[in-house]
Amino acid sequence: MARLQRTLSLGSVVLFGIAYMTPIIVLGTFGILAQSTGGMVPASYLAALVAMFFTAMSYGRMAAAYPVAGSAYSYVRKAISPKLGFIAGWAVLLDYLFLPMAIWLIGAAYLGSAFPSVPQPVWVLAFIVVTSLINIVGLKLANTVNALLMIVQFLVLAAFVALCIHYIGGDASTPLWTLTPFFNGDMQMPLIMSGAAIACYSFLGFDAVSTLTEETKDPRKTIPRAIMMITLIGGLIFVGVSYFVQLAHPSAQFENVDSAAYEIARNIGGDLFVTIFLIGLIVGQFASGLSAQASGSRLLFAMGRDGVLPKSFFAALSERFGTPVNSILLCAVVALLALKLDVTTSTSFINFGAFLAFSLVNLSVIFHYWIAGEKRGLREVLLFLICPLIGLLADVWLMVSLDKLAIMLGVSWLVLGCLYLAWLTGGFRRQPPEMDFQEAA
Repeated sequence: MARLQRTLSLGSVVLFGIAYMTPIIVLGTFGILAQSTGGMVPASYLAALVAMFFTAMSYGRMAAAYPVAGSAYSYVRKAISPKLGFIAGWAVLLDYLFLPMAIWLIGAAYLGSAFPSVPQPVWVLAFIVVTSLINIVGLKLANTVNALLMIVQFLVLAAFVALCIHYIGGDASTPLWTLTPFFNGDMQMPLIMSGAAIACYSFLGFDAVSTLTEETKDPRKTIPRAIMMITLIGGLIFVGVSYFVQLAHPSAQFENVDSAAYEIARNIGGDLFVTIFLIGLIVGQFASGLSAQASGSRLLFAMGRDGVLPKSFFAALSERFGTPVNSILLCAVVALLALKLDVTTSTSFINFGAFLAFSLVNLSVIFHYWIAGEKRGLREVLLFLICPLIGLLADVWLMVSLDKLAIMLGVSWLVLGCLYLAWLTGGFRRQPPEMDFQEAA
């Protein structure tokens, strides 16, 4: 049987993870975070980083125990139970299925600010149609193109920060180094956590490197290290960039909260820079949306092939292009919800699925190491009980801090998953089908 060659080093895996996270998203969602936190965006990112740090530790522990693709689904299935593993997979499916919608909605919001005469729904539909056609044809972005897009993103981020520092320097009343964006007398912890719950959207994808297990050198050591490094590097980028942007625009008031960075870019850099910024953000959102839709449709295809979803629809491939057209089109139809949702609700809705999956992975560490493995020494209690419990509690706190509408939509998705699981297992009497991620890789 053909196998993938193990050629990826730690650096290569970390670069993939950072690229998957799309660092420029820190600017794309700045406005909704500033409004949610009352102008304390860096504090919300710092709170999100702490929560994600403990969850990343748990992902690393489980990746070392089960160096297979499938991430949360595989970890929960093997460590706790197949049925709960299905629920974890169902939560992850929410992210894959609805993530393109949020990505295209953010891009459309910024294009709407740049071209106010064009209705925003037109941009949403344009994103959906173009990316769906590309994915149906099966065009894949080459590694060199992905690397180029990463360079563009980092250059735009670096320019944005440099211009923010220059802008701050022109205002003698604003110090360049201050703790005010992190702590002040007016801050409210519920608002910070509400913002952190949204900020975690920027971290989605830190666990995506688990899909590279079969191609990574010494995956039991490399993948856990990569997950931790990606989380810390990404978190430091988000905290650092948001810090300087917050100093440059301390107010939480914007003409359009969904495209606030467009307004800030004009203030700090003028018309030329705002054009460069817009190109960088749209290119990043387009590439991210293309990848997210391709990943989501591939997951739906894999679930159909393995009998988790109806085979006749989801396992069908185009005879001409060899791509899962039905799954791609379903992702496109789901993305039409962007015409009725705003950025805050759409990102929060996706985060509900992420927090549910994160919580179950933290729980998996306790079940695998502390309960089943009986790792009860002092060091083991810290690593396999206390740390994952902190991660679990942080994820649950973030989940309940989400937008109320997002929680209602997330709970509805969870109930739908439980009902489908009941039907799939004959009233929970038998185990659900198991997905073969190696075949899908």
